[in-house]
Amino acid sequence: MVAPISHRIKDQQLWLSPERCIFWEEEKALILSDLHFGKTGHFRKSGIAVPPSVYREDLHRLLTQIQYFQPRKLLIVGDLFHSRENQELHLFKKWREDLAHVEVHLIEGNHDILSKDWYTQAGITVHTDELQIGPFGFIHDITESGCSAYCFSGHIHPGVWISGLGRQGLRFPCFYFGESYAVLPAFGRFTGCVAIDPAPNANVFAIIPPTPAEKTYIPRGRNRSTLVDALPPAGKPRQSTIFQLQ
Repeated sequence: MVAPISHRIKDQQLWLSPERCIFWEEEKALILSDLHFGKTGHFRKSGIAVPPSVYREDLHRLLTQIQYFQPRKLLIVGDLFHSRENQELHLFKKWREDLAHVEVHLIEGNHDILSKDWYTQAGITVHTDELQIGPFGFIHDITESGCSAYCFSGHIHPGVWISGLGRQGLRFPCFYFGESYAVLPAFGRFTGCVAIDPAPNANVFAIIPPTPAEKTYIPRGRNRSTLVDALPPAGKPRQSTIFQLQ
């Protein structure tokens, strides 16, 4: 695994993982957003051929992060699941049984529509409003409501455009840290990302995914960062990497 990057907010130590999550050291908490578990199953049900391995790989990535950081709790800022219950969610329950010692707190997102009983059986505590822990608040969509503290949110699936020397560029998921709130990238890889326009004083960390299929070619335009030699050298292991743009 590629080493996480250190970032401090409100005198708290955060570790930004290239696998699209944040470890909050003082609270021993793993913060993540927009996993959209069950999405590939819904696509297959609609006749769209998406391999089950996509979902299993996301579960494995999450397990790897838990094993690496050893958190006491997961703080999920919305959209843990994509829609209604399907076979993939049954697999999640079995996965959850093996990690019963880890608390799971879900700040309800617009896709989290399962019954209260289902969440209870899966050992998930659901918060319908802002969750506040120490100096931080946690909500799903920062565009709909503010926070009473520095806020971590998701929903937007933020991304950045990086232009090369030619007339093409790439779009990558990113962490966004503004003055009063942060937006996390979607943890689930079977999701898109929306290009953001960072404020001048914001911190932005781009994530280079390991598979070319996750990269999108776009035309070059205004307000897009230019980066040369951002991709890992040929022959290196195919792992996500992370770097700071601003």
